[in-house]
Amino acid sequence: MLVSEILKLKGNTLYAVSPDSALSDAVDTMAEKDIGSLVVISQGDVVGMLTFREIIKTLHKQGGVVGTVLVRAVMDDEPLICTPSTDVNDVRRMMLERHTRYLPVMDGKVLHGVISFYDVAKAVFEAQNFENKMLKAYIRDWPTEEQS
Repeated sequence: MLVSEILKLKGNTLYAVSPDSALSDAVDTMAEKDIGSLVVISQGDVVGMLTFREIIKTLHKQGGVVGTVLVRAVMDDEPLICTPSTDVNDVRRMMLERHTRYLPVMDGKVLHGVISFYDVAKAVFEAQNFENKMLKAYIRDWPTEEQS
């Protein structure tokens, strides 16, 4: 299974923020949309990712408040990325090795979407479920051998 297939299942809704946005506005967006990440875009280019991890670290560092911090100050400016043609098994390995929950899907400078650890797990589960049903149907319809 390829990342492009996961994006088809997931849909194309994408949420982004500017690096010069207030972190508090980004937190509001993430809470309202019930999402765990925002792509950081500047002048049409992906320049980073903001996830709940960076927000939690900021809250811890600042005694529970984000204050006037800008997204630029806390975003991951070198996020791990994948392409639409990346195999899902490679994505799982990458996510586990780098302890990353969100990956921008890029083809050159073109952003196709963001996939999460949840999206990957759901796609793999559904694919395995389908394969399981097909195998069970195949076994159930197995022709019996005639005895000689």
